[in-house]
Amino acid sequence: MDPKLPIIKRREIEARVIKPIFEEMVTQFGKKAALSILENAIRRDAITQGTAAASNDPKENDIAAFVKLYELWTADDALEMDVLNITETNFDFNITECQYARMYKKLGIAELGSVLSCGRDKHFCGGFNPQLKLQRGQTIMKGAQFCDFRYRLDKNGQE
Repeated sequence: MDPKLPIIKRREIEARVIKPIFEEMVTQFGKKAALSILENAIRRDAITQGTAAASNDPKENDIAAFVKLYELWTADDALEMDVLNITETNFDFNITECQYARMYKKLGIAELGSVLSCGRDKHFCGGFNPQLKLQRGQTIMKGAQFCDFRYRLDKNGQE
């Protein structure tokens, strides 16, 4: 897929393919097993995509580079962000509007949105830089008023 394609467009294409596959997995294996399979596949894919987005020089996979990646997630007005703090080790923001949640609802798979999108976040950043961690206590996908993203980069763990 085109790496410049806004993430919301990618997720819609993926969701349209995944939906009938997931429905068949539910029929064959039950919902719990189907969700487990989907979560594992999304986790592995997120790590792979995070690694692909990273520079070959680990020192370049810093907060500034990670912040730049967010242009793909917010493209096409997909997200409304309130940036709270950006430092060399922190990237803190809240998402107050989420077109991803609306898109999954429109596709009839609102319950999968947290797996297909939100479930990627901590794994993607781990693929991008193993010292980058996400703390998040709530998401719009799960009914909260906003998503609270708190990324931390442990610079002591880097060479």
